[in-house]
Amino acid sequence: MKSNVAIFPVPAHAKSISVIMVSYMTGPALLEAVNAVLRDKAIAELIIVDNGNTDSLRKSLSDYVAGSSRVRLLQGHGNIGFGRGCNYGATLASSDYLLFLNPDAVITEGAALRMAKASDNLAAPWILGAMLRSAEGREQRGGRRRALTPWTAFVTFTGLSKLPGINGINMHTEPVPAGLTKLPTISGAAFMTNRAGFDALGGFDERYFLHVEDIDLCRRARLAGGDVAFLPSATVLHYGGTSKVRRQVIERQKLRGFIRYFWNYSDKIWAKALCLLALPFMAVAIMGRAWIAAFHHAIAGRPQA
Repeated sequence: MKSNVAIFPVPAHAKSISVIMVSYMTGPALLEAVNAVLRDKAIAELIIVDNGNTDSLRKSLSDYVAGSSRVRLLQGHGNIGFGRGCNYGATLASSDYLLFLNPDAVITEGAALRMAKASDNLAAPWILGAMLRSAEGREQRGGRRRALTPWTAFVTFTGLSKLPGINGINMHTEPVPAGLTKLPTISGAAFMTNRAGFDALGGFDERYFLHVEDIDLCRRARLAGGDVAFLPSATVLHYGGTSKVRRQVIERQKLRGFIRYFWNYSDKIWAKALCLLALPFMAVAIMGRAWIAAFHHAIAGRPQA
């Protein structure tokens, strides 16, 4: 893979943490996210995988990181997808601990080190997710999740999970645990693993271009005997929806990811049948959000991101 790589010296740490951040048409939130990482002295390095941004932002980013000894900026490879971009950044990381962070996710100081320390209590290959909060301070959907199965997908996308006693995949409306808690699935927007575990799992499955690759990674970690966990004290402000790419394009990739996941892992006839039954509901729920958002932007007279 050809790339223009700006490499700067990285200081050594006893418990060294590398942040991998993949950006594509992110917008101004990217610089805020970068700032937050570099404010945390416990983080040894930040690797930015620039899959493509506006010319003005790319120049600002290059100028911004040029004076930092803790940043590696990878450019010139084009939009290779989220999972592949994460794998690319991870191969160049020098630390034992890998923290994957969305480019619109602003990590609080100390959260990375708390995650690294908490991982001592987890079985390898481990994956540890952070608390995702909105700008209003509310816990975001997706940070804590049950296992994705044909049933949990069906009740989530049909809305049946809103009925008493029926659980869908998302857990953000349930009481926040007091401390480190093992869960089936966490969000790829902000999670940590270690080098040995990530390599043992083979990294992200690059067949997922965008979305669902985090769910797939969690599943493989569990099957390998590792722990997937959530640390509520590691908080991250996650803006979400900052990409300048049309939401229909993003949601279409999400739908494709769900279809790939279920078809890969539904080894029983009834499970594949339930997958096919849930498919129309998934399409309406996922793509419907995109079209509703587009309609609201049109009514407000704003260009759609």
